[in-house]
Amino acid sequence: MTPPELASHPLTQVARVLTWGALGLLAYGAVSWLVARPWFALTTLEVKTPVAHVTEAQVRLVAERKVHGTYFTVDLEQVRASLEKLPWVREARVERRWPDTLVVSLFEHVPFARWNDNALVNADGEVFVAASSGNLPRLSGPEDSSAEVVAAYRRHQAALAPLGMHIAELRLSPRRAWWLRLDNGMQLALGRLQTDARLARFVTLYPRLLPAQAVTRMAPVIANAPAGTPVPAMAAATLKPAAPAIPLSVDLRYPDGFAVRMPHGASPFKPRPT
Repeated sequence: MTPPELASHPLTQVARVLTWGALGLLAYGAVSWLVARPWFALTTLEVKTPVAHVTEAQVRLVAERKVHGTYFTVDLEQVRASLEKLPWVREARVERRWPDTLVVSLFEHVPFARWNDNALVNADGEVFVAASSGNLPRLSGPEDSSAEVVAAYRRHQAALAPLGMHIAELRLSPRRAWWLRLDNGMQLALGRLQTDARLARFVTLYPRLLPAQAVTRMAPVIANAPAGTPVPAMAAATLKPAAPAIPLSVDLRYPDGFAVRMPHGASPFKPRPT
């Protein structure tokens, strides 16, 4: 058999494939052995971004449990996913830096409000579980409605700004009805439809609900004044306006108006001058 015939023989081609395959496996094994050597072990952990809530101890605990292998073999995706399970962590980025450093960048949630019974929500409507002692408004709603409720809070708070009122609590019921409580204790029922228009009507008409500010006369007390000492005319009486009564609740679900419930059954309207 001539050399050309031998080179084209099927057995020769099979032998060539097997030879190259064996060499490839040998090279892969050598590289795998080399990169797994302790010469390339990760010995340094660096947290690049400053954080307010996540502690270095928490990050190191995750690193001890999830960082396996060397500079070349560590599973960065697994480490990243584990870091993002920590409370307050919104996003984590993990990268290698030659020769022995794992660099971690953490981005924390900024709490916007409390969500339902046991969670917080950020300004983008992302819900996360963490402990916070801050004075935050309380939002609640069905599952997957957090972004909608946050957006509604922003709109309604902007609408109430001319009255100097602030929302303490906003709820979206399973039947998609809106209810809110202000920081002065007043409750507003907005219903399910045209909630923005209803609240705008309330803001326009609310000043008419304030009762006339009662004026009381209080005799001045002058300490250590001798009996019979004349009192200046301007000080003969002190005018002190009484604080206006705050409605307990306002039902805005009417097509052309709203119902107001006042403390002790008082009238919500200013008396007309006589």
